[in-house]
Amino acid sequence: MTLDRSLADKTLFITGGSRGIGLAIALAAARDGANVAIAAKTVTAQPTLPGTIYDAAKAIEEAGGKALPLVCDVRDEAMVAHAIQQTVERFGGIDICVNNASAINLSGTQDISMKRFDLMQQVNTRATFMVSKLCLPHLQKSANPHILVLAPPLDLQARWFKDHPAYTLSKFGMSLCVLGLSAELATAGIAVNALWPMTAIDTAAVRNLLGGAALASVSRTPQIMADAAHAILTREARASTGMFFIDEEVLRAEGVTDFDRYAVSPGTALVRDLFVPDGSADQSVATLITALSGT
Repeated sequence: MTLDRSLADKTLFITGGSRGIGLAIALAAARDGANVAIAAKTVTAQPTLPGTIYDAAKAIEEAGGKALPLVCDVRDEAMVAHAIQQTVERFGGIDICVNNASAINLSGTQDISMKRFDLMQQVNTRATFMVSKLCLPHLQKSANPHILVLAPPLDLQARWFKDHPAYTLSKFGMSLCVLGLSAELATAGIAVNALWPMTAIDTAAVRNLLGGAALASVSRTPQIMADAAHAILTREARASTGMFFIDEEVLRAEGVTDFDRYAVSPGTALVRDLFVPDGSADQSVATLITALSGT
């Protein structure tokens, strides 16, 4: 099967796509002429959270795609089901499901509230499973169906758990969804893969919840994740599934050699993201956050 490396006329259902990596993936698809449903909660702009589902939809249309902004809390099964149905009614089906929505809190066990623990489990693990499940009947009708989850490789080392076990459990729960669903859906020809950044990415979470401008300055822009996602989603589904991709590795395989263009501050040494195997502890995001906070 020879594929056109384009997402023209494909329909993507993206959770949490009103800003950051999700929006960057949406815009990459839109530039091909794709249909993009943005399922997210932000309908009113906030000082620390720029962008709404309506702003995202406008940007998608301006980039050359067709957009459908959908108010959706990914924890709510009825809302997700309705959003998926609206997408199918508008565009005729779903070819790609991108599980981008995520919640983060790097508190230790004694400091994290169970409310926050439950939120991360619901948004990260449970929503990934549920959104994928509800998209399946429509993906089965696609010629080249993909599920892409923004989840880390399953590098089960204690160092990833010791400082923030609650968050790690929720993110590795997403990764386990990839492991399980890819095996379950292999005979159906539905690709299920994970994508994770090699370095920190300049997002609202980084600026508001983690290291602020200092961490953002040693990060890459969301565009590198968007370009990697585009490369994955235009591959043959049956031949590329069950993989835990790292953005830089995907693009190197595609022939990309200039990665400085993705840096927020070109020429600056970048910090490795959490959960990336073989990263030394002294260059990890968690270590930098600790240093910046003075704790």
